[in-house]
Amino acid sequence: MIFFKDLNSKNLLAYLCVGFICLGAFVALFGYLISPDNTSNANTMHVTIQTKPPGFSTYILKEVNTDSYQSFWKTIAFGNKEFHKETPIEKDFKINKHTIEYQLLNQEETLSITKNEQVSVLKKTFWLGTDKYGRDLLSRLIIGARISFSIGIIAVSISLIIGLTLGALAGYFGGFIDSIIMWMINVTWSIPTILLVIAITVGLGKGLWQIYLAVGLTMWVEVARVVRGQIKSLKNLQYIEATKVLGISDFKIITKHILPNIIGPIIVISASNFAASILVESGLSFLGLGAQPPTPSWGIIIKNHYNYIVTGKAYLAIIPGSLIVLLVLSFMIIGNQLRDYWDVKSNR
Repeated sequence: MIFFKDLNSKNLLAYLCVGFICLGAFVALFGYLISPDNTSNANTMHVTIQTKPPGFSTYILKEVNTDSYQSFWKTIAFGNKEFHKETPIEKDFKINKHTIEYQLLNQEETLSITKNEQVSVLKKTFWLGTDKYGRDLLSRLIIGARISFSIGIIAVSISLIIGLTLGALAGYFGGFIDSIIMWMINVTWSIPTILLVIAITVGLGKGLWQIYLAVGLTMWVEVARVVRGQIKSLKNLQYIEATKVLGISDFKIITKHILPNIIGPIIVISASNFAASILVESGLSFLGLGAQPPTPSWGIIIKNHYNYIVTGKAYLAIIPGSLIVLLVLSFMIIGNQLRDYWDVKSNR
């Protein structure tokens, strides 16, 4: 009861957002363990069951063509690497002593295959249906969460490293160093983020690591600007002057006495940049400049199915789009909540 005593609607919303982000992070980290299709990139195609509705079930004839061993950690990181073939079949199949007789889905011709340890028949349910290539949409969304979270973590880390370094140098030393860094900030700030990211991506090539680097190199500006302003307001305080008198080096003054006191605004900016990086990655993937097929980015899933919105199967594009909106909104709400928490005037 004490925990809920001061709980209002605003705090409750923030807690729900934290819960959603934690759930998404868990799904992203252990996606290949909980995904119905745990193959690499969840890319198992079933041509005969394209764009089936949510809850669709069918029997699958599974043929495994390799028995190669794969460690548990490699499965978590890259998915199941074993090559296998899945064929949707009619439910009226027969398992004999040495053979399995079956009919392909929506066909009348009876086929047979030799029964052995590498051949099995199982019933498979596609809880969110299949995409236009017959792949499990739920599995693609689960594995795609890893792309969204990884772009946020890596891009924010790059922006923090560059922004903290340049902002601290400009704010602490001032003078010519401050003028040069502010010129860099103003030039970068004047170019629209999406255009700058596209330019860097075109120069580096298409791929995930190029997107990570491009987004990170465009998001350091706001970090540097805020850090510079905060350090300018703190560097002339008495306790900083006292550390200089004691002969403490500038590096230790910045890292141990100044930066810990401005961690609040930095965290707020990081939450905002995390949300922005997810939007940028999704937009670039939609344009074909981000993650490349068969990587299951949410932006790619929307790109492949946006034309289905007017054909009665809008969920193929709406579901990944809704996930992007919810994830970005969660980070923005948490960022606003953290801003209010560290706002001295608001606390008063």
